[in-house]
Amino acid sequence: MLIPVLLFIVGLLFLIKGGDWFVDGASALARRFHLPELLIGATVVSIGTTLPEVMVSTMSALSGHGEIAYGNAIGSVICNAALIAAITIAVRPGRVDPKTLKTPVAFFFAAAAIYCIAAYVFGRFTRVMGIIMLAMFVAYMAANVLQMKNTPAGEQEASEEEEMPLAKTLILLVLGAVLIAVGANLLVDNGTLIAQALGVPESVIALTFVALGTSLPELVTAVTSLAKGHSDLSLGNIVGANVFNLVLVSGVSITLAPFTIPQSATLFGINSSLVLDLPVMLVVMLILTVPALVKGKLHRAQGILLLAIYAAFCAVQFAL
Repeated sequence: MLIPVLLFIVGLLFLIKGGDWFVDGASALARRFHLPELLIGATVVSIGTTLPEVMVSTMSALSGHGEIAYGNAIGSVICNAALIAAITIAVRPGRVDPKTLKTPVAFFFAAAAIYCIAAYVFGRFTRVMGIIMLAMFVAYMAANVLQMKNTPAGEQEASEEEEMPLAKTLILLVLGAVLIAVGANLLVDNGTLIAQALGVPESVIALTFVALGTSLPELVTAVTSLAKGHSDLSLGNIVGANVFNLVLVSGVSITLAPFTIPQSATLFGINSSLVLDLPVMLVVMLILTVPALVKGKLHRAQGILLLAIYAAFCAVQFAL
């Protein structure tokens, strides 16, 4: 039991460091080719911080553990919104620009609608749904590019801080990708062993520990943004990462290996995923985004409420 736990921790560390290096390398590469900073944050950084989820879910689906792929995507959305974003809002609430949030929020709830149709109507994710989600990912990226083109560059003075050498940039990208791949493998394999040893359903492990572990890159980005007073950047990255969790993470894993909705426990005689996981995902995203869209402002009470929901969600998961 000790070795799987140690390897699980090593996997988490590899994921964190790999995500960190990948984001650094990708951002440096984007800057080298003079892409707007906002575009880097909305696309490159969000993709980079979501890579752990992509790798974990893809490997889980291919190895026949679709419940981990499913639970990791939903769990990561809940963790990003109700824990990571909640902490930043509770510590330093602030104003946000609703215009920058409209596109990711619209795409998130469109993808969530497909998720709900798959879960409540069909009871399974088909390859066609996976392809639709991947098409939504391409559309989301295109919408971001168009939005950036239509946004005045303003004072985008690319302050000439020593540009990272191209060789170092590429090394960071390659090493980051390798660490993410190895870390994801260690996480899935040993997470499954730990779940079996403890008698805990794999879907519960995916919704809590694995989801939190793969969301650590978003946490690092959020804390960095918060320290620099950019709460809107933090929120934009988290909402963007949540879009990727549904359209890219789920899209890839479903296309490669379609699976049925897992049922590890029941609540009120119904699959707990249908009455707990999906509803909580939708509720926390509504609480997070609606006030920002309507009033252009985040409130400390939002963060506290989201943290309370996350604590209750974890407690119920382990009580089932």
